Amino acid sequence: MKPGVLVKYRDSLPIAPGTPTFTLGEGDTPLVRCDRLAAKVGCGELYLKLEGCNPTGSFKDRGMVVAVAKAVEAGSQGIMCASTGNTSASAAAYAAYCGLTAIIIVPGGRITPGKLAQAVIYGARVVAIDGNFDQALKIVKALTQSHPVTLVNSLNPHRIEGQKTAAFEIIDALGDAPDYLFIPVGNAGNITAYWKGFTEYYQQGRSRGRPRMMGFQAEGAAPIVRGHPVKEPETVASAIRIGNPASWQSATAARDESGGIIDMVSDDEILSAQKLMARESGIFGEPASATPLAGLIKLSGQGMDFSAKKVVCVITGNGLKDTDIALKDAPPFLELPADVEAVERALGWK
Repeated sequence: MKPGVLVKYRDSLPIAPGTPTFTLGEGDTPLVRCDRLAAKVGCGELYLKLEGCNPTGSFKDRGMVVAVAKAVEAGSQGIMCASTGNTSASAAAYAAYCGLTAIIIVPGGRITPGKLAQAVIYGARVVAIDGNFDQALKIVKALTQSHPVTLVNSLNPHRIEGQKTAAFEIIDALGDAPDYLFIPVGNAGNITAYWKGFTEYYQQGRSRGRPRMMGFQAEGAAPIVRGHPVKEPETVASAIRIGNPASWQSATAARDESGGIIDMVSDDEILSAQKLMARESGIFGEPASATPLAGLIKLSGQGMDFSAKKVVCVITGNGLKDTDIALKDAPPFLELPADVEAVERALGWK
């Protein structure tokens, strides 16, 4: 049985004597070396950190287990979040495990069925608003200030504490920090958390350096790149369809302190990278998860040399959370009689 984040990294987390320790199996996700994909994109070594292997299929579980444990410790009656999907699934699951009420505010009609199904089956109270994520978060912030429920979006510092453990795992697996860490940027809590984790391990002498943080937003939801909030963000990558990131300042600090960048890629580049990743490495990530690879391909195409570099792309969520996108433009299946010769002919084997 996996120890989980609260036990494995308790010395690096805000664990007090009254903090409950439990796990749904979060953390300890695979770091997969992908040599064929590396050759395609011009990397020396390329690794994919598979955060879709967490219990609810995304990186959110790392931070949620800490946030929910601290909410239980504080005697909270429930938890509440705004979500484009993954946060709602994670909050609902951990609330169910701990016997708490989970209240989820989502943009109506803007959450994929797979993610909504998770929140529903875990028993969360789901409220769909006629608005976007940023408006949903504003409502959650107001309600959690006046009612005995805990906000568990990444504004909650315990979320960042849990999510930083993924950086620990990368260094533990590689023996040192990579040269570059490519990561999607939506509400910007994850790039903040990874930089915190890399910095803590470096300060403890557990790595010789820290990576350059390479954050990528979707072109239609790129407020940090554009330098101002985007009122109506739009992108196929629903997990990062956010126009005014809560962790904007800490994300730009991570970028600047690491000598990295925050840039953007188009929806076409994201979907192309999603297919390439699946077909060259056997890994199916949701569209937002393909944003780091799309960014790597973009920079490589612009002449940035990664041929002698060790690169990690964070695959933040499982592709099964958004199958509609993967199937949307798929070619039709062959429909044949149940006959061996007919199948042989169709396959060009006869």
